[in-house]
Parts: sequence; C-alpha cells; structure tokens
Amino acid sequence: MNSEKETFQEKNFVSKSLFYRLSQFVGFLLGARFFVAILLTFALYVSTFFLFNQEESFRNFVFDFKVHGIIFCTVLSILAGGIINQFYDFEKDHIIKPFRTRIQSFIKQKYFLYAYLALTVISLGVASFISYRVLIFFIVYQFFMWFYSHKLSRILIVNNLTFVSLTLYPFFGMMVYYETFSKKVLLMAIFLFLILLCIDIVKDTLTKRADNVFGYRTIPNSLKDKTSKSIIIFLIILTMAVSMKLIAKTGISGFMSYYFSAGLFVMIFCIYLLLNYTKRSKFITINILRFWVFIGILSMLLNGIEGKL
Repeated sequence: MNSEKETFQEKNFVSKSLFYRLSQFVGFLLGARFFVAILLTFALYVSTFFLFNQEESFRNFVFDFKVHGIIFCTVLSILAGGIINQFYDFEKDHIIKPFRTRIQSFIKQKYFLYAYLALTVISLGVASFISYRVLIFFIVYQFFMWFYSHKLSRILIVNNLTFVSLTLYPFFGMMVYYETFSKKVLLMAIFLFLILLCIDIVKDTLTKRADNVFGYRTIPNSLKDKTSKSIIIFLIILTMAVSMKLIAKTGISGFMSYYFSAGLFVMIFCIYLLLNYTKRSKFITINILRFWVFIGILSMLLNGIEGKL
C-alpha cells in the first residue's frame, strides 16, 4: 500500500515538474514574442528575395550567407526587443494580458534579462563578423528598441510612430543593402506603415484605462473618443489612397494587384466597423488588419513565384 502511494506521489511530482518546465518554456516564448519574430522572419525572406533582390538567382540567394546573417541578427534583435519591452510593461500586462503574465510568472524576471543580454551580445557579435556597417545598423536598432520600451512608449504620438518605424526598420535595412529604391517600393512601404499605425492606435483604444493608470500617454487617452476615431478613419482612407496610387501608377500586376484592389473593400469594411466604435468592433478591426498584412506577405510570395517561373 505504501509503495503504491509512493509511486503515485512520484508520478504526481514528475507531472508537476513537466508542467512547470513546459510553462517556463511557453512563458519565455510569449515574453520574447517568438511567434511575432517568426512572422517577421518569413516576411523578411519573402520581401528580400521577391521585392528587394530582383536580379540574383535563387541559388545565389540561398548561398548568400551575408543576407542570412543579417536576418539572423534581426531575429535575435526582435526577440531581445520583445523581452525588454515586456520587462518594462510587466505591471500593465498584468491588467491587459493576465493569461500571458501568469504563464510568464513561472520565470523570474532576472532570467528574462539574462536572455535579453545574451541575445543582444550574440546578435551584435554576428553583425560584427559581417561588416562594421551592419554592426552600426544593429547597435542603432537595439538602442532604439530599448529606448522605446524605457521612455518613448510613454510619449504621445511618438510612441506609435516609433513602434511602427522599429517594426519596419529591418526591411529598410534590406532595401538599402540591395539599393532597391523605386516608387513602387516606397508606396508599398507607406502602405504597410499606415496599416501598422492604424493597428497600433486601435490597440491603444482597447488598453486605454491601463495606459492611463501607468502613465502611457496615447491618442485614445489624451484625446476625445470622437477625435481618436476620426484619426483612425483618416489613416485608413489615406491607406486606400496609397493602394489606388499603387494600382494606377506603378504597373503592379499579378496577385499583388488583386491584393491592393481587394484591400479597398477591406478598408471600407474596417471604416464601417469603426463607426460603431465599440470594443468588439475595434477588436475585429485589429484582427482584420493583422490578417490582411499576412495576406499581403502571401500575395508577395505567390506574385514572386509567378514572376520567377
């Protein structure tokens, strides 16, 4: 009887230990925004090969270790940025993301900081082997990611512009690396910037109270609801104007032309949702815009494959 009891206790201890380790692992992935990093990595590879790199063959691209090194440094920097951001936003996340913070609580904050330092050092170390220019590029990138979390995320308007700019910073680096400067690329960058800006401002409307409590000055908690709604709708209309410019003036074709054409109807539907300005309509709008960004990446991939065949 005692041996059966001891066996049961041992099994119970092992299961608890496995659950604890799994929770730690999941908590780290969420804290580092691992899944966001995967999506950005996919987007970087797709845009690099099919948009910025228009002359190099697929074989040469695969064996271009300098490009892979830059993307690897970017991924590590994004993971490090996610960790330092959750470190500064930990108290606010307790309110707006209780499930995630509960999972992250299985890991002490000091271990997140150790991971942040390790990822930063490895990223800069690899960058230094590529070239001094790449090293400077990532020093600037990582500094502003830390500075955003430490200071800029609390400053009105600057927080939104900085967040979106940091999201697009690696793509700008690839554009400079391949010296791909064209009207089409510029308009596509503006289009993506505006969509991400809309997502970030709408997200702030959902965390308005928590932002106010912890001293984050955002458009929704600094301006009236009517003004905030007008700004978001204006940005969406501006995004539609950029889409029409892309379709009419750049000769864009294939899946990307269908994407920007269909996007006009998506934007109109988002405006319709925002006119209600309820929590549910704002939540749906965010997810529609996020999904549409992902569809854009897939459209670029399919368009690129069609062009290479």
